[in-house]
Amino acid sequence: MDLSFSEAEIARYSRHILLREVGGTGQAKLRAASALIVGAGGLGSPAALYLAAAGIGRISIIDHDTLELSNLQRQIAHSMASIGQGKAASAAGAMRGINPEIDVTPIAGRIGADNVADLVGGHDIVLDGTDNFATRFLVADACVRARVTLVSAAVLRFEGQISTFKPHAGPDCPCYRCLYPEPPPEGMVPSCSEAGVLGPVTGVMGCLQASEAIKEILGIGVSLAGRLLLWDALDMRFRMIGVPREPGCAVCGGQATP
Repeated sequence: MDLSFSEAEIARYSRHILLREVGGTGQAKLRAASALIVGAGGLGSPAALYLAAAGIGRISIIDHDTLELSNLQRQIAHSMASIGQGKAASAAGAMRGINPEIDVTPIAGRIGADNVADLVGGHDIVLDGTDNFATRFLVADACVRARVTLVSAAVLRFEGQISTFKPHAGPDCPCYRCLYPEPPPEGMVPSCSEAGVLGPVTGVMGCLQASEAIKEILGIGVSLAGRLLLWDALDMRFRMIGVPREPGCAVCGGQATP
């Protein structure tokens, strides 16, 4: 691992380097790491900006959608000038504007059965910021098969939740299906476009995703693996719920761990 830094890098990342838990070695780990962000919307926007600012060396961001005026209430990686553009390209532009020293790859398209394995397997960590269950389960299952850590968040109205899934790391670490074995029936859980969402809720949860991803890359702090963090913005209340690994889980139950 290359531990040398230019003067510009030292200035840019000085507040990280000052942290005992990060230092120069940790910043070099961030520079050597790669992340896949699935979705450039309310969750993906803040996560993408903070991962770029943190100096994650290679970031791919995938989204098939184009930017609309209604998105700007919460999707802070975009601006009025980007309306009508693809969200992936718009977010990538914002990321490069913050940190031109990193490698950002926008992918204008859907993540599906034909490409999920290659996308997930080509990165060190995955952040899921999607708004539909089909994609969440697809990405989560692919992460288990590739033994790649997943940081997943979801929001609705005034509430958010986040957890980290890495069953390859040990018997106390569940996968997404240990928490949610199957997607809910179609139409049971409304989307944000149907039920609404407070803009800053997506910002808080997206920032937490970035924070957890950085912690996982550096191997510092206490992981959210095995725990689900819930936040109610109206009550300003955080709750933590334990999530055990299911021995009979159809996806990770038989996966060998270190």
